[in-house]
Amino acid sequence: MSQIRIGVQLHPQHTTWDSFADAVRHAEALGCDTIWNWDHFFPLYGDAQGNHFEGWTLLSAMATITKRAEIGCLVSCNSYRNPALLSNMAKTVDHISGGRLICGLGAGWFERDYNEYGYEFGTAGDRLRALGAALPIIQQRWAIDVPAPLRPIPILIGGGGEKVTLRLTAQYANIWHGFGTAAILRHKNTILDEWCANVGRDPQAIERSVSPAKGESLDAYVEVGVTHFIFGIGEPWDFSAVEAALRWRSQLIP
Repeated sequence: MSQIRIGVQLHPQHTTWDSFADAVRHAEALGCDTIWNWDHFFPLYGDAQGNHFEGWTLLSAMATITKRAEIGCLVSCNSYRNPALLSNMAKTVDHISGGRLICGLGAGWFERDYNEYGYEFGTAGDRLRALGAALPIIQQRWAIDVPAPLRPIPILIGGGGEKVTLRLTAQYANIWHGFGTAAILRHKNTILDEWCANVGRDPQAIERSVSPAKGESLDAYVEVGVTHFIFGIGEPWDFSAVEAALRWRSQLIP
């Protein structure tokens, strides 16, 4: 069995920095392998005008208050930053964290962010084409920037689009993050494997992660190839699902 990893996405909304920082420290103390935020400018649920913090600035702080867990945005919206700038930001957080950054990327979808910050929302196709153009630029900058990243920075791509997103995942990603039931993940993993064959990539080189659907067993996901589970929680921080997953993992036969 491949290594099973347990992560948590801490929603950076309706909270304070002190409370968020305490949650980050608690997640690492529990034994989480990965700790994530998200990349939006406004709350995604609850009071639309409530507290909210920017993801990459938070990552720098998260890097300084953790020692072991990998960190990242689940996921960064490609449209919000020039790809060369984003590569430099990622390299910087990689160094601050001692080589623990995962660079999560997606095409973007939350229209309010675009409208209020003056970005062109365009179509889903526009945003996916922009992501496809950005990925090689990001990798090129990591290859030539000084100082170089401390390690080859893993790229996570989030999303389930079968024609473009999964193709880009096969080309560029180290981790694919999906959503839905185990049956959905089985289907998406099959499509991703097919794209890997088309581009000459070993499908085993891409870790499969999921935000588990309510009521779905973790064993069912493992049966379809998922090895990384990321649980999303907001304030007030209820880690019970994360704790249950960590106990479940401890009981697996190596």
